Amino acid sequence: MIRRKSSITMIAVISSSLAFSLLAFSPANAATKPVRPLKAKAAVAPQCQGTTSVGHRPKMVAPPSTAALKVFKARIFTLKTNCGEIVITADQPLAPLTTAAMYTLSTNGFFDHTLCHRLTTSQIFVLQCGDPTATGRGGPAFSYSTEYVPAQAKNNYPAGSVAMANSGPDSNGSQFFLVYEDTTLSPSYTLWGHITKGLDVIKYVAAAGVVDGGGDGTPKQTIAIESVSVR
Repeated sequence: MIRRKSSITMIAVISSSLAFSLLAFSPANAATKPVRPLKAKAAVAPQCQGTTSVGHRPKMVAPPSTAALKVFKARIFTLKTNCGEIVITADQPLAPLTTAAMYTLSTNGFFDHTLCHRLTTSQIFVLQCGDPTATGRGGPAFSYSTEYVPAQAKNNYPAGSVAMANSGPDSNGSQFFLVYEDTTLSPSYTLWGHITKGLDVIKYVAAAGVVDGGGDGTPKQTIAIESVSVR
């Protein structure tokens, strides 16, 4: 399961039309349109550099406003990591809340100097990022609803998919996962984009395995999101 470890409690609703909720700072709307799979290219092993990024307290960022959501358009997110760039094209029509939230967090520096804290290499093939604390418990001071999820099927989260981790229904925050090999999951995780560049970066990190040699844990090859640009 791709979960965000959390005991976060809702304390106030910002906007019922947006479905954003303000959270204490302690850390299926299924559509029929399938996610677009990534076309495989020859993998090129990147050269990872050192990083000074460490786990830290999340930056306080306000949720997107209703006005911002109405004028929001699809975006391309470029994650600049110490192992190379990862480019994500957002599927904004399918996941407008998620895309707006990720845009707001990215452009306010929430993801800067954050470690990707979890790698799974057995049955589920994902790299999980987006938690400044690097514990699996961190996130922003707001949450929002589950949006587009695929049907229950084999490999319903294909390689190249980008989806949100959560701690239950309608608990999306900042943690997301990058799928590097076709993966079958329960249809519980909002798909909000697809990788158009950098799948080789994630596969390179995955090939190094997990710190303790198991199939689920901290990546042995440290990978940090140093900054995110959006256009």
